[in-house]
Amino acid sequence: MDHEADAYRTDLMTITRFVLNEQSKYPESRGDFTILLSNIVLGCKFVCSAVNKAGLAKLIGLAGETNIQGEEQKKLDVLSNDVFVKALVSSGRTSVLVSEEDEEATFVESSKRGKYCVVFDPLDGSSNIDCGVSIGTIFGIYTMKHSDEPTTEDVLKPGNEMVAAGYCMYGSSCMLVLSTGTGVHGFTLDPSLGEFILTHPDIKIPNKGNIYSVNEGNAQNWDGPTTKYVERCKYPKDGSPAKSLRYVGSMVADVHRTLLYGGIFLYPADKKSPNGKLRVLYEVFPMAFLMEQAGGQAFTGKKRALDLVPEKIHERSPIFLGSYDDVEEIKSLYAADEEN
Repeated sequence: MDHEADAYRTDLMTITRFVLNEQSKYPESRGDFTILLSNIVLGCKFVCSAVNKAGLAKLIGLAGETNIQGEEQKKLDVLSNDVFVKALVSSGRTSVLVSEEDEEATFVESSKRGKYCVVFDPLDGSSNIDCGVSIGTIFGIYTMKHSDEPTTEDVLKPGNEMVAAGYCMYGSSCMLVLSTGTGVHGFTLDPSLGEFILTHPDIKIPNKGNIYSVNEGNAQNWDGPTTKYVERCKYPKDGSPAKSLRYVGSMVADVHRTLLYGGIFLYPADKKSPNGKLRVLYEVFPMAFLMEQAGGQAFTGKKRALDLVPEKIHERSPIFLGSYDDVEEIKSLYAADEEN
């Protein structure tokens, strides 16, 4: 019997154990972050379960109808939002919540307040639910710098002030990718245990990749540097092989693949969306944070993505993120364009 292999299989690094280990490195820590994160993890498990049942629920006539208790069945994105808002408020560790689903920020009542602000997209790519394509939850965490009444100013801060960010992808497996500012780690949900297990420790993005990911349907509306860059991907002038195009249309799935395999993900500004389409606080910042922690870059077409200072909670921005060298190339094209 291979006792060594057996020991390896039973010594499971769960996400809770991982975060507690991280917490022990800071003697002054009171465990607030660990409690907050365990509530985010609970929300991810709930949404994962709901996503897996979505097709069946529709099949047996639940979605959009009233159930036997007279409760209306909620759309999955609305349900996901409710789950995360309730989980975050009940943690007792948050003061301000910003969700893609809610027009205004949520301010937690004073008796349940804590020192963290959480920005999140409860179900990114929800238009892909009906065709079974990977979708996900994206989140970023800030700390409150004062004990006054919370305001939206507490989240309108540059991404470089985030203390943690991550996403949970609901696909062929459920995977949570997290960074607390000391590298990026991936955890896969073991359905038999109901636990996220560390399966991808210390993820590093390759310096250069052979995949580019963009919605080419918008090509006629792109600016010069983006057009030039995509042209180079398809028809390299230096004799290197052309890059492959991979585009799911679900940011979590596209960024996840980019993080693991390398390459670049682009959602540029264009004539139809001069400010880009992706939201700064809960899409651009968390993904840019993860990319930089994994050794990549994130650029808006003008500056480093994490240096942006948002003025509105649902502000949008163009984004180019991925392997260091690939993003460096598009940065040089924008720099050359500015000089002309």
